[in-house]
Amino acid sequence: MRDEGRIGLVAKALCGACLACAGSAFAQETAAAGGNMWAYISAAIVASVGSIAAGIAVSFVGAAAMGAMSEKPELSGRALIYVGLAEGIAIYGLIIAIMILNKV
Repeated sequence: MRDEGRIGLVAKALCGACLACAGSAFAQETAAAGGNMWAYISAAIVASVGSIAAGIAVSFVGAAAMGAMSEKPELSGRALIYVGLAEGIAIYGLIIAIMILNKV
């Protein structure tokens, strides 16, 4: 299976998991009877999209870093920095989700 097929499959699975979690947000909305439903859904979407984007970025950056380190081993420090920057996308998504939930 090609990489694009795997990425699409993983993205579909994660979107399905996000929709399954959205059902719990709807249940919380009916129980609380407040207007917080959209805040929970938006926080779930932000966190899941950030995690998906970070996974895709790390897969591409990690593959390129391994290829570069196989040719020049002295690039391992730079490659680690680039992979860390790609992982930061998930942290940004988590921070935004926490900021949304703090407003509720």
